[in-house]
Amino acid sequence: MPAAPKTLRLSPFWIGLSLVTGFYLLFIVGMLGTTASYSSPDRLLHALDSREIRYAIMLSLATCTVSALLSLLVSVPVGYLLSRGRFPGKAALDAALDIPIVLPPMVVGLCLLILFQTPFGQIVERAVPFTYTVYGVVLAQFIIGVAFAIRTMHGTFDHLSSRPEDVAMTLGCSRGQAVWLVTLPAARRGMFAAASIAWARSLGEFGPILVFAGATRMKTEVLPTSVWLELSVGNLEAAVAVSMLMVGLAMVVLIGVRLAGERV
Repeated sequence: MPAAPKTLRLSPFWIGLSLVTGFYLLFIVGMLGTTASYSSPDRLLHALDSREIRYAIMLSLATCTVSALLSLLVSVPVGYLLSRGRFPGKAALDAALDIPIVLPPMVVGLCLLILFQTPFGQIVERAVPFTYTVYGVVLAQFIIGVAFAIRTMHGTFDHLSSRPEDVAMTLGCSRGQAVWLVTLPAARRGMFAAASIAWARSLGEFGPILVFAGATRMKTEVLPTSVWLELSVGNLEAAVAVSMLMVGLAMVVLIGVRLAGERV
């Protein structure tokens, strides 16, 4: 049986850590609580009932889901490569894949905008227009979400033993078959967590979407840009309503990931 966790003894060290944790948690709760109590629930729900915000909600749900699925298609093979692969330049590749995480969001949007002004980008635009379209919203969300999904899948594969996979190959499976039949089923919780984190990150993206896809109402407006648009016209109540909706959706995702047994 696993040993029971030890009870922390009251010492200045642990009291200090508890105070720091408590103050930080109190700040978060206070920040969200005061925002939620800015207006009555009826007025907040009424603010969400506008035609433009309902469009932004539906577009956000659709684009976040698509970008999360696309992130999973990329993050699973890349995460496996980083975890199991042994090759020169692996550390440099690992660092390069974190670039979208550390870049300022506006810079990501600007880089996308400039990329699609190049001859290559113009060829792509003739086939599928990305700049200032819904496709651009998905691409901007994907660029950020996939970076976090790769980190999650890398950690997932690192924690999975390679022994079952090796045994499957000794029984006649190819590497691809062993991964498909043995490793991926074992990594399903990590895959759920990766898709959920990518979805949550996509939901909150603002800078890349604003620069690359714009914030045109009833066209490319998603929830973060709705907050910005409502604030720009002084409609604070609608901005609060949209913000609290985003907080609620993020909490649902966080709870789902924790129930699946994964850590964000």
